[in-house]
Amino acid sequence: MAITLESPIEAVLGNSKHGAKFTNGLGLRTVGDLLHHFPRRYLRTADLGQTPQLHEGEMLTVLGEVVRSVVRQHTDRRTGRPAFRVETQLKAGTADLQLTFFSKSQRIAEWRRGVLAPGTRGVFVGKAGSFRGDWQLANPQMVVFGDPTDSENAADAADNQMAVEELTELFPIYPLTAGLQHWDVMRAVRFARQVVEDITDVLPEQLRETYAVPGLREAMDLIHAPHELKDVQRAQHRFRFEEALGLQLVLGRRRRALQALGTTARTGGVHHLLEAFDERLPFTLTKGQEEIGTEVEKALAQPHPMNRLLQGEVGSGKTLVALRAMLRVVDSGGQTALLAPTEVLAQQHYRSITTMLGDLAASGLAGGLFAGDQEQTHVELLTGSMTKTQRKGPLSRIATGEAGIVVGTHALLQDQVMFDDLGLVVVDEQHRFGVEQRAALTDKAGTPPHLLVMTATPIPRTVAMTVFGDLEVSTLTELPAGRAEIQTNLVSLVEHPAWIARVWERVREEVEKGYQVYVVAPRISGDESEQGESDQRDFDVDGNEVAATPGRLSAVDEVTEELTSGPLQGLSVAKLHGRLSADEKERTMSAFAAGDIDVLVATTVIEVGVDVPNATTMVILDADRFGVSQLHQLRGRVGRGGLHGLCLLVSHAEAGTPARTRLDAVAETTDGFALSRVDLDQRREGDVLGASQSGRRSSLESLRVLRDEETILRAREAAESLLEADQELTTAPLLAERVHEIEESASADYLEKS
Repeated sequence: MAITLESPIEAVLGNSKHGAKFTNGLGLRTVGDLLHHFPRRYLRTADLGQTPQLHEGEMLTVLGEVVRSVVRQHTDRRTGRPAFRVETQLKAGTADLQLTFFSKSQRIAEWRRGVLAPGTRGVFVGKAGSFRGDWQLANPQMVVFGDPTDSENAADAADNQMAVEELTELFPIYPLTAGLQHWDVMRAVRFARQVVEDITDVLPEQLRETYAVPGLREAMDLIHAPHELKDVQRAQHRFRFEEALGLQLVLGRRRRALQALGTTARTGGVHHLLEAFDERLPFTLTKGQEEIGTEVEKALAQPHPMNRLLQGEVGSGKTLVALRAMLRVVDSGGQTALLAPTEVLAQQHYRSITTMLGDLAASGLAGGLFAGDQEQTHVELLTGSMTKTQRKGPLSRIATGEAGIVVGTHALLQDQVMFDDLGLVVVDEQHRFGVEQRAALTDKAGTPPHLLVMTATPIPRTVAMTVFGDLEVSTLTELPAGRAEIQTNLVSLVEHPAWIARVWERVREEVEKGYQVYVVAPRISGDESEQGESDQRDFDVDGNEVAATPGRLSAVDEVTEELTSGPLQGLSVAKLHGRLSADEKERTMSAFAAGDIDVLVATTVIEVGVDVPNATTMVILDADRFGVSQLHQLRGRVGRGGLHGLCLLVSHAEAGTPARTRLDAVAETTDGFALSRVDLDQRREGDVLGASQSGRRSSLESLRVLRDEETILRAREAAESLLEADQELTTAPLLAERVHEIEESASADYLEKS
């Protein structure tokens, strides 16, 4: 029976004792999965068998012969119990290397010494280091050749010898799971490449020629057994282009499908709220706000749904642009909904919108769009904490169409919320919402509503092109007048533990000048996080998670108590977090906005939308637990009233760690677009594709939207050309099948409805 890419992986593993590790540990089910399990990097083996060049900390691949092996007992410093190590002397060319293998069991140590008997030859992979003048590899991976005359181990010995004989100049380092070594994966991949038949290529031949990408079988050989770095680069280009093309085809088809959908054009004219609002504005719109406002008005006037991403720095005036779009829809006889991720933000939006509208916002008793001679519209707030009685009036006005603007949280998604004519949905901080939540709101409209997605997390061009490729992108780059510079300093308690006292002195000085301060902590109480929030996760170059800075994290409840009884005694200190009741949160925010509270100790509930012009300083405790975008968002809460802002990043992160790199970057610049690249580089694309801010591995496989900008541009060009000629891809059936698979996948759900 022929072995194909769809064959179960057992077809090439046989009765290997490692079968479960491939399927359960690495998640590889088919031969195709195995052949798409690419090396993450390569080590040079050109000098294999010769004396290695030894450099501290470098990964090393050496061919050598065991000179001697001994077992030594020692005491484990952590447990105080006996432990064992095998010390092996290896001759590699003219160099001597010490290999050390640690074990808790004497039996395992003795077995290891037997495997590494004097005269045994093999290949060893590990990190070079020096100890007391001797070069060593600690716990290296290895494959030993054994004795071919030993009938019991002859097959393994011959297989191992063959594996080494087939090594090229580049040794592949694969992603592994516990109990698997590089040799195990290499052997399985080598055999699969030899026996697999019928490798059909999803990329048509003409497309491969036009865009200079190798065929699938050639690319498989190049990536698993390269002779030089150029081979790896050619293969990687092929797989990255293939993935980018699939995504761009999905997005291109989505754009065309949206264009084909009919909706109600919102051209204004029934009422004149937008005109009245513009006349009342006490300031002039920025050039960017005017230009994007014109773009949005043109899009709303089309008979197909607007799908637009509005991005801009914290404080760039996105809410004003969104409000003017809402008023345009209300003027057209429709309703609008603004979906916010938290009650604090929903309440802030409600306050700011009603304040901006002034007498254009109707009270709960006015009734209709007119109160006397004054044209008005109802602005309603709907949140989950409202009682049944509190919700009755808003629900009625939403259902009758009396409410023109509805601001709310997830409560807007509930079945009992019925709109009369929902014309525009504005989603704030889109990364906080799942696909189903956004879809549930747009599904409440009789015809597909227009959609405006807002984010204060700047998105690089290729991310927008890859992830939001079915949305038009508008970017506000100017900051309105009155926004002041924010100085950001890193307070490293690793090097300077006493500096924390100066932090609180600085806070007291700001308060004594008449200003207010935010203190942000990553926990509510103990180790309890805000709902939906988790710490930033960091990874090394091989994709392995780096342990977070150890120690108990700052929590709002405890920090508030410590400050009021200690360094900030006598000041008005209050706390704010998601576990408080809605009334308590509202009272606290109102008191802080009114200047009745000096210092607000809070979680990330104040990350977006909170606007207190008199707040000049922010202290972020355990700042290494937050991502770049979150830190940038948080500090945007200060410096909003024309007063210079100060942000202090307090951390125990060690120099050289990803966390410290992140904090240094935030301290060095307030350019959100520069920081977005740092952020994406650390978090990869997982979060941008809809996961939480705090970091997750990317849902993309080979593609990286920053590194592969040129590839994405070429793939988009290819996708547009293919779809222009044949939207159903009938001339490329395998590619059409791949696109259908992506469209049916969970990631496509996000692409479709984001």
